[in-house]
Amino acid sequence: MIDDVKRQRILVVGAGHVGLYAALHLSRKLRSREAEVIVVDPQPHMTYQPFLPEAAAGNISPRHSVVPLRRELRRCTIVTGEVTRIDHARRVAMVQPVIGPAREEPYDQIIVAPGSVSRTLPIPGLKENAVGFKTIGEAIWLRNHVLEQLDIAAATADPHTRRCALTFVFVGGGYAGIEALAEMEDMARDALRYYPELHPEDMRWVLVEATRRILPEVGPDMGAYTVRQLVRRGLDIRLDTRLESCADGLVKLSDGDSFAADTIVWTAGVKAHPMLERTDLPRDDRGRVTCRATLQVVDGDRVVEGAWSAGDCAAVPDLTGPPGAFCSPSAQHAVRQARRMADNIRAVIRGREPVEYRHRYAGSVASLGLHKGVAQVYGIKLRGWPAWFMHRTYHMSRIPSLNRKVRVVVDWTLALFLKREVVSLGQLHEPRESFSEVTPAVPARSGRPG
Repeated sequence: MIDDVKRQRILVVGAGHVGLYAALHLSRKLRSREAEVIVVDPQPHMTYQPFLPEAAAGNISPRHSVVPLRRELRRCTIVTGEVTRIDHARRVAMVQPVIGPAREEPYDQIIVAPGSVSRTLPIPGLKENAVGFKTIGEAIWLRNHVLEQLDIAAATADPHTRRCALTFVFVGGGYAGIEALAEMEDMARDALRYYPELHPEDMRWVLVEATRRILPEVGPDMGAYTVRQLVRRGLDIRLDTRLESCADGLVKLSDGDSFAADTIVWTAGVKAHPMLERTDLPRDDRGRVTCRATLQVVDGDRVVEGAWSAGDCAAVPDLTGPPGAFCSPSAQHAVRQARRMADNIRAVIRGREPVEYRHRYAGSVASLGLHKGVAQVYGIKLRGWPAWFMHRTYHMSRIPSLNRKVRVVVDWTLALFLKREVVSLGQLHEPRESFSEVTPAVPARSGRPG
């Protein structure tokens, strides 16, 4: 009987696709006397990452690409902070709130879903000169930066400064890199109508990809089509090429070419969150938490009771693929895994057996800018406007909450009748600079206080 079950404390580490959907599903399916759900994340919102390129390009408001946790998870306890360590042997996690001392948070069940971080390499100048494209802050910064570079190029009379300002380098030919590159180039080209001093051929957009293909998820045919479309737009596509250095803004490539660039965006893959290194949970050689298809953490053949994981940070067997295959780190899997995991936790709490996660990958869609896209879904290949429309429709249906769906559709509808906003708000990144410049310094007092 449910009334005889001990009330469980369920700790959700991370509020990305997995954490948000799992917490939402659990709070709806479990009664308050059955479980308390605690969600810990450094940000007060979940970022719907597939919308980052559109937010950066100004197609939708940045605030509409994030989901406020306290609005959506009203039945959960939200802690704005970070889980710094997990001691599952004691069923305790160390939580560092956004302010104040760290504290231990006991739990009965834990969902480990901190997600992933950018996978970087020890390349000279990368830390100092490049930016990632994984957070809403990075997307907003990149938008403002690209538009600011147009202002710099239009204002300067120095050819070298102009070339540097108008050279944009994106490293990585996966979804993040291709969509960010295509959307930002589309936005910048649209903005040039307001810059009579500049011409489209003045801009240089470079994609650097270490392998010989881009967008492997949509298949070789659609990947080759994407390359042709980007080249036709005047983009410089460097396949089988690596970034070797970007020290002092000088980009050096493995093909021997070098040039100066003021904009370098790193989108060359992700890796499991480093917080997992400070846990006693089993991990594979790539740092991911090892799981069964039931999404229970497993150590060899032994299930680690009370521990669950999914998404980018988990090695989940793909039962629809060949033996030894794992689910890809995509939102498509993460959302479905979260729901299955929530159902399995509910089943375990109520004394039933968990069910294995099984989902055949439906395919992929990618935007290549306004009204341009590429897709391969259930073996059907689409390109151009149909693929772009499918991309928007799919992701609009996936973003959590009716509130966000309506806001995104309104943004898109207004864009049909109004021109895109192409103004830089770079002061957002240094809000105190103008105030500090006009505020006089107070001389330090000499001597000891009386």
